[in-house]
Amino acid sequence: MKTLKRLRFILTFKKSLPFLKDFFLSGEVKLLKKAISILLLVGYIVLPFDAIPDFFAVIGLVDDLTVLTLILNQIVKMAPDSLKEKYHLE
Repeated sequence: MKTLKRLRFILTFKKSLPFLKDFFLSGEVKLLKKAISILLLVGYIVLPFDAIPDFFAVIGLVDDLTVLTLILNQIVKMAPDSLKEKYHLE
């Protein structure tokens, strides 16, 4: 059930933005967790490698969406309980 809530939250990216803002501005989140999250996001943007090239229309975007979903899920896992409760992720 918790995984389904997280997946629904991540797929509605518009709702993820306030969470990400709170995650990076929160004093409860350790600097190391913030740094790891930034490295994951920057690595996703900078590394242009795709399992399925984007020129294959919708199918090519699936691997990008999958990687982004995994990164956001990892950030949710690293978030303090107070943020998870605020965004109903527990």
